[in-house]
Amino acid sequence: MNSILLTKSLVAAAVASVLVAPVSYAAESEAKASKKKGLEVIEVTARKTVENLQEVPVAVTSVSESDLAEAGIQVLTEIQQFSPNTTLQTSRGTNSTLTAFIRGVGQQDPLWGYEPGVGIYVDDVYIARPQGAVIDLLNVQRIEVLRGPQGTLYGKNTIGGAVKYVTKAMSGETQVDLNATIGSYNQKDFKVTGQIPLIDDELYVGFGYASLNRDGYGEFLTVAEGLGAQDTENYNKDLTAARLTLEYAPSDDLFIRLAWDTTQDDSNAKGGYRLLPSLLTNAPVPDSVYDSYTSLPTENSVELDGLSLTVDYSVSETLSLKYIGSSRESYSDTNIDFDNTALDIFDVPAIYDDENTSHELQANYQGQGYSLVAGAYLYDGESCGQFDAILGVLGRALFPGVATGFTREVTGCNNSESQAVYAQSSFDLAENLSLTVGARYTKEQKDAFVHNDVTISNVYPRTGWIPGYTRDPNLMFGRVLGTDTDGDGTLDAPKSADWSRFTPRIGVEYFVDDKTMLFASYSQGFKSGTFNPRASSNEDAANPEIVDSFEIGMKKDWNSQLRTNLTAFSIDHTDRQYIVVTPDPNDATVLNQNLGNVKGSTVKGFEAEVSIAATDLLSFDIALGWLDAEIEDDPAIATPLVGLANTPDYTLAVSGNYLIESDYGYFVVNGGYYYRDDYRIFEDSDDLYQDGYGIFNLGVSWESNDGTWYGGLHGKNLTDEEYMVGGYAFAARNEDGTYSPGLGGDTTLASYYGDPRTIHLTVGYRF
Repeated sequence: MNSILLTKSLVAAAVASVLVAPVSYAAESEAKASKKKGLEVIEVTARKTVENLQEVPVAVTSVSESDLAEAGIQVLTEIQQFSPNTTLQTSRGTNSTLTAFIRGVGQQDPLWGYEPGVGIYVDDVYIARPQGAVIDLLNVQRIEVLRGPQGTLYGKNTIGGAVKYVTKAMSGETQVDLNATIGSYNQKDFKVTGQIPLIDDELYVGFGYASLNRDGYGEFLTVAEGLGAQDTENYNKDLTAARLTLEYAPSDDLFIRLAWDTTQDDSNAKGGYRLLPSLLTNAPVPDSVYDSYTSLPTENSVELDGLSLTVDYSVSETLSLKYIGSSRESYSDTNIDFDNTALDIFDVPAIYDDENTSHELQANYQGQGYSLVAGAYLYDGESCGQFDAILGVLGRALFPGVATGFTREVTGCNNSESQAVYAQSSFDLAENLSLTVGARYTKEQKDAFVHNDVTISNVYPRTGWIPGYTRDPNLMFGRVLGTDTDGDGTLDAPKSADWSRFTPRIGVEYFVDDKTMLFASYSQGFKSGTFNPRASSNEDAANPEIVDSFEIGMKKDWNSQLRTNLTAFSIDHTDRQYIVVTPDPNDATVLNQNLGNVKGSTVKGFEAEVSIAATDLLSFDIALGWLDAEIEDDPAIATPLVGLANTPDYTLAVSGNYLIESDYGYFVVNGGYYYRDDYRIFEDSDDLYQDGYGIFNLGVSWESNDGTWYGGLHGKNLTDEEYMVGGYAFAARNEDGTYSPGLGGDTTLASYYGDPRTIHLTVGYRF
């Protein structure tokens, strides 16, 4: 009741603040005029050069800094509400792990070594792993979502598309921006960004810091005994992030940026919501979807550090050269209680450790009626981890008087080296007709090993969690993934495989007039093959995934008030990697993983993005996505696939902005409705199935006439919809609808949910 009253009072206050502001239309400052929406010219770098969105023959959504502020967007996952056929959601387990799908193509399992199907880029630096990819917005200029395979300019692992996070470049005098946010669930955020010129108009140092805190949406109702005092908040947030940037522009022809960033997420591990009561302990279905139980420590840690160097040199008016180098590290120490009870039925303490470096050299030529983007790319990554599947209750039952538990301990590394060269050129065939041709050649090598152990005790990566549990070194399988180089029967070298791929793109663009472009294209994407990080035998790698995509589209400004961007597409997805973890039917203590390739799937779809400038002060945006998917029946797959994971057939976003000018500055009222049709969490099961739902958002943002003060009051998910974004299914559904125990001996069916209704108030000051 208190939450409902708070929501009503804050929304009422937001509306009242607008209604009581004295309105004045007599004078119009330049700042106010710039806020009038209209059909603005939107610049993007989807093709690695600055272009007008309406002249780019790619399905791309661009969300500007002002769009983000007016909608109260705070984190990358909320961008899915702007882009059709796009899924960006926080995965299970942590606040920082990203689940990303575009047009039904992505990657479900965030285990080390697995490659994403949607590429995430921060200032053109590739973020290789989903851990830490849920980025909180700090010093952002815009975010671009490129839909469809980007195999030519962006390379491997962009078979679904790419998301580009672009930060603001520095210029002008010393600037500091301070803002603080308070909100529901005791949200307390603080951000500071700024720049200091060391040499006027030439050398700048920039900085950014964010402290983001929030109580949990729910709590852990019970925790295991013997762990001491624990923080029982579930879905809480405790994150800090910092950035330092040095930018040097000694002339108009040369720009150099050295950037460092770090993120520390100490939010608790997420507990799942049991959809079925436990058979082994007192763990009924909780009253709140955000409540859980656990037998693991609730502490959790995700650490990220990155360093990048960008050098951009204009050789002439038509030719520029660019170098982008980066080094990134990430470390996650996480606790995932699969069964979500206070017993050790199926617990997974895990560690992920990732390091990678990349180098890209790019040439960009813009001539009269001809353009070329070409480059070379190198990537070297090491991805390691430890994944302990603890089945303590089952082990003690199977080996009474002998076992203190049971652990399937998996450790290993999945390392990769990748080299690529690419070129894409557009040239005029006639006055209104142009042709785009591109290609990329990628060579990839992976080395992997897995150490797969079994003990009849509970083994944890770190000591001191549960007293009395020790590892028995005599009960192990030993290393299972590698090669016997000297023929003595012992695996003494990592397993290795390599692949290469030529990925082309060809398209044609026809300008009916200066406001209308028709385009058609064919493009191909390549996602690397990979080894099984949970391998229990000396198995080969899964094959790479290939996506062939055909698109036709129209981008048109009908007049100064209406813009429509329409795209129809068809995707042929072959050798899609299929991952499922199942217990061995002949041995309840064995955890198997099936890693292979599905023959194929096809997706047909349509996307419409409409902008309407009803007046100088009122505007509307509509984003509609539809797709129809079919998965080819594959007898080699034990469990038939029933649909695409995390991908609804329909997505719809409708939003409106209304500008109100007053003597106290200008106000922007922003409201929106976002709908996602029903979807399943896993492609091989309907046990975790989310019905279609809609979310209402409403907010008011304000900025003073001189632009120094600003603020916003925003309400998210005002109808308090409950919707699944992840889950685990380890229970067998019977024909009568009941469930039998699965791995660990319990009916484990658990889900994770998106944010409930929240209200937040932000106040900021620039000087």
